[in-house]
Amino acid sequence: MSSAPNEDTAVGRWIPLESNPEVMNAWASKLGLSIKANSFEDVYGLDEDLLSMVSQPSKALLLVFPLTGAIELARRVEDKKIAEDDQHKLDPGIVFIQQTIPNACGTIGLLHALANADVTIDPGSPLAHFFEEITPLSPLARGKLLEETSLFAKAHVAAATVGQSAVPSAKDEVDLHFIAFVQALSAENPGERRLVELDGRRQVPFDHGKSENLLKDVANVLRHKYISLSGSQNFGLISLGPTS
Repeated sequence: MSSAPNEDTAVGRWIPLESNPEVMNAWASKLGLSIKANSFEDVYGLDEDLLSMVSQPSKALLLVFPLTGAIELARRVEDKKIAEDDQHKLDPGIVFIQQTIPNACGTIGLLHALANADVTIDPGSPLAHFFEEITPLSPLARGKLLEETSLFAKAHVAAATVGQSAVPSAKDEVDLHFIAFVQALSAENPGERRLVELDGRRQVPFDHGKSENLLKDVANVLRHKYISLSGSQNFGLISLGPTS
């Protein structure tokens, strides 16, 4: 699942963050997202009728899923293929952060969604300052900077302790993981949009191919890549889009 460090330090094992739109909206609005325009909401299922209930257009999606052996094996195969054969070239402006803090996938997923979506971030806010600061850095250096940014640590503690679920200890091993999906422009075909998976455990963003409708394309990836490889129903999907 996600993360937030203890009160005493911004570095170390973070407390998992609940997959809850209210928690994410509180976190994001405190740090600079204008939730009057855009906010997080639950996606209740992958059927056409349930997808149609989600505010459109969806600008980013957060997936929380169980780290099963089959899913992990598929990821390693993909990573090996990228290392050996490369993949479709994406717009270099996409913001990608490598995870260096245990249990920090929730914060990184939120940052990936907000940094790469067409949403309003208040000028001078912590988010605006952080995104400006990490722009020239490598993905690994961005993760290291997050370790040193105590404001995010404190904000995450606050968010992790207001959810509906029992709050786990920072020492707990969490078998759920957050990733983000966004659309990014192709660097090879002008004007083409690609479906991109942003997982802080990877070395680079992962390209899923051409994308015309983010929500429907992500639902298709979930059916064929994640749910089919898991015996668990412990999945959650949250959309970032226009506030109803």
